[in-house]
Amino acid sequence: MSDTHQPAPLDPAGAQRAIEQVRDAYKRLRTEISRIIVGQDEVVDQSLMAILCRGHAVVVGVPGLAKTLLISTIARTLGLAFNRVQFTPDLMPSDITGTEVIQEDKSTGHRELRFVRGPIFANVILADEINRTPPKTQAALLEAMQERQVTVGGVAHKLPIPFFVLATQNPIEQEGTYPLPEAQLDRFMFQILIKYPTADEELEIVRRSASKAEIAIQTVLPAAEINRVQQLVQHVPVADHVIRYALRLVRTTRVNEPIEGGLPRPAVVKDYVSWGAGPRASEYLILAAKARAILTGSYHVTPDHVKAVAKPVLRHRILTNFNAEADQVTTDTIIDALLAAVPVEGSSAEERKRMETVMR
Repeated sequence: MSDTHQPAPLDPAGAQRAIEQVRDAYKRLRTEISRIIVGQDEVVDQSLMAILCRGHAVVVGVPGLAKTLLISTIARTLGLAFNRVQFTPDLMPSDITGTEVIQEDKSTGHRELRFVRGPIFANVILADEINRTPPKTQAALLEAMQERQVTVGGVAHKLPIPFFVLATQNPIEQEGTYPLPEAQLDRFMFQILIKYPTADEELEIVRRSASKAEIAIQTVLPAAEINRVQQLVQHVPVADHVIRYALRLVRTTRVNEPIEGGLPRPAVVKDYVSWGAGPRASEYLILAAKARAILTGSYHVTPDHVKAVAKPVLRHRILTNFNAEADQVTTDTIIDALLAAVPVEGSSAEERKRMETVMR
């Protein structure tokens, strides 16, 4: 059995050159994005990682933090088609996916149904305030995310490739909302938190807003290159001890599951968690760690890469109890405790030898 987590062998020399090219493109992406967006480095990084992993993300932040501007800017730097959908209580599934209309040929009088595509037919979709629309419409979006196609009248219509959904939720205004169930939130690879800017960042935002200057940004990574990078992410090697570390992090969140090696469960989990993360969290931890490794110029995944993506992967997959709400304990606090308590075991001599063979 192989000791690395990769779909197929990859030429090491070619992989090294490709990763260096991706790292260079990433630096240029950050430069272009910073011409429009002030700060929010973690948000930009996590959004790019989700795209490189063919994943989707849900963003939580108060109004006015430039969520729309951020994702539209990322789409422009990647040369991707962008659509924004404002979710409202009266939004219907067909308003997103599209619908069939009767079209008449004036020369023959013949009528036929023609499919009119909805706004979901773009590379990057901003589903603004997804929790403001009824479950029926939410489900239509989530089905398209999962299947990457829309079925209308028994005919499947493929969505563009790449396809990425960034959904937003407003955490301070809950009246008249339809919060996504945990099982549906689990379909999003990341939950990204957008925080208020610092004083210096807000000063720069106001300066730029006051100048009203038009800023042109360049396309750094076109769609064809994105597909190549997405395939490269799949091939980044991961040693078994790193996979076991990711599994320990996830399994420790499950209050009724035994922990590998008989390790004690952190008190914060026993006291504040009612339901832990599922297997999809383990898969996304490793996949996101691969993207993190590439963006940092590494040729293989380390436990530090897993730690770096633990919060966006796990924070919406851990269900807290009433005690957590009463004590104002967030899932980020629980994840910090997990990262401090769960040990990182070293690789064996055999494992190191196999990894050296892969990276040679």
